Amino acid sequence: MRIILITGGAGFIGSNFIPYFLEKNLNYSVVNLDLLAYAGNSLNLKEVENNSNYKFIKGDICERKLVASLFKEYNFNGVIYFAAESHTDNFVENPDTFVKTNVFATFTLLDVAKNYWMDSLSRYKAAFKNARFHHISTDEVYGTLGKKGLFTEQTPYAPNTPCSASKASSDFSVRSYFHRHSMNLGNTNFSYNYSLKQHNEKLIPKIIRKALSGDKIHIYGDGKNLMDI
Repeated sequence: MRIILITGGAGFIGSNFIPYFLEKNLNYSVVNLDLLAYAGNSLNLKEVENNSNYKFIKGDICERKLVASLFKEYNFNGVIYFAAESHTDNFVENPDTFVKTNVFATFTLLDVAKNYWMDSLSRYKAAFKNARFHHISTDEVYGTLGKKGLFTEQTPYAPNTPCSASKASSDFSVRSYFHRHSMNLGNTNFSYNYSLKQHNEKLIPKIIRKALSGDKIHIYGDGKNLMDI
């Protein structure tokens, strides 16, 4: 049985991913580490709470001792890093939280994984030769999408908000561990996702809720912004 660490799995995307992953990969167990901050909800994972291959741990991914102890206890073969601060408006009141979660926590997880999986520069321990760290990011690191075209992996980074800047920093940390330590790493820059379990603060559920209640719907800027979904 292989065991992977998923961080932020009680959030919107993570809580949709975990049941799917467990259903498709019966030879894997999942440990979900989540602080259950404003965007995390344990009820999102009610469907797997009795699954013997699933374990939830409430904790802060910035706490290096906690993360290191979990690696030692469970011998993780992989990490899927969903945890992040993603709501731009919250940056105004809590900018340090974004830097802590999106920058410092990424470094902490990368460094703990590298030290646990690898003997030295560019060499994995035999037991972890196939271990992989996958980081979930956002297309907002690329800046503003024009009227035509799509973001690609060749699009230059141009974050336009403090939130997206912190995520760009997170991406660069992942890149640096790939080039410096030859870690087996992946980085996914999602565009806008929507589905069940999405937090009420996000665009689509917020607009639907306001429309149903007859409230005024706030338009950002001149209303001409485009979103790739």
